[in-house]
Amino acid sequence: MPSVRQIKRRIRSVENTAKITKAMSMIAASKMRRTQEAALQSRPYSDHLRQLLADLAAQPHEEEKLSPLLETRVVQRLQVIVITPDRGLTGGLNSSINRTAAQFLIDHEGIETTVVAVGKKGSEFMARTGQNVKAVFTDLGDRPNIEDIRPIATIVSNQYANAEVDAVYLAYSDFVSTVSQKPVVLPLLPVIPAALQDKDMVGYIYEPNSQEVLSALLPRFVEMQIYHAVLEAIASEQSARMVAMRNATDNANQMVDDLTLVMNKARQESITTELLDIVGGAAAVEA
Repeated sequence: MPSVRQIKRRIRSVENTAKITKAMSMIAASKMRRTQEAALQSRPYSDHLRQLLADLAAQPHEEEKLSPLLETRVVQRLQVIVITPDRGLTGGLNSSINRTAAQFLIDHEGIETTVVAVGKKGSEFMARTGQNVKAVFTDLGDRPNIEDIRPIATIVSNQYANAEVDAVYLAYSDFVSTVSQKPVVLPLLPVIPAALQDKDMVGYIYEPNSQEVLSALLPRFVEMQIYHAVLEAIASEQSARMVAMRNATDNANQMVDDLTLVMNKARQESITTELLDIVGGAAAVEA
């Protein structure tokens, strides 16, 4: 059994770890509310913009040729935007996102695939597993704005418009609740027209024309969908980190209690041994 001094040293070490994990949990909790609100507030705009573009794409147009981002092609080249945190200490969040994205790529093994990695954990995983990583974006921070997302959207849109890829998907962690984050893979491009009934085919009049209207809306649509996915990923990251650090703190405190019990037993055994030595010595002297 370790000595009392060794156990005391270990208790101090675990207590220091508990202080660090508690501080990290409190920092994540302070950021979590803000990031959750940003993700939840962006959902209605993102959903309605997607529905608007799908409805517009399904309507009759006065021109034959529309934006390249609306063109549906046979998928021979696939691109996935993988959004992960830059840091760890988030429990199983990083591994679940990477595992979901990797499974999606495996399911499309016969198709040429490329990856745009947003976040260090995703880029490291994709590079380690031998994926074709076209671009890497890191250090977006906890409060990214649409300007930070624009380079990602520009690369993706240009590659699709130039027929370098035939489909683009988003892989990220969808925020469900503080204790639940769900990894998802959702289509980004092309924009799929909505399935409208005849009564809904109203035939909008575009000014100046449908080509210019959709060409102006579609880049904003791509930016917003990626931005919304990043906000969901950040909210998931802070929630997962708070829960993970809180669990680590509880485990450390439990370990301190267990080590304290072991230390008390060791001290009791030491005292008992010393008493036996004293009694034995006294008996030997009397004899």
